Amino acid sequence: MIEFAPDRPRWRQVADVIRARITDGTYPPGTQIPSVIKLQEEFGIATATSQKVHRGLRAEGLIYTEPGMGSFVSKDLPKKSADGSGGV
Repeated sequence: MIEFAPDRPRWRQVADVIRARITDGTYPPGTQIPSVIKLQEEFGIATATSQKVHRGLRAEGLIYTEPGMGSFVSKDLPKKSADGSGGV
């Protein structure tokens, strides 16, 4: 588990961890990321918080979900823009 900063939503902090794992290759493109339940276990967060993590990463284009299969790292990750915003 991580120590959560009190001034940021927990789901954003967990999403930052998963995003960093995608960026550093811990979760390469096409690999499965932890399920909602696994995120709950690893980070000690609520179901709704875990679901927000998945929703946020999907909205960024970093992951996609296959119903009945799980969530996976996108094969075509968004590129980081020149100003450093967006993407991985």
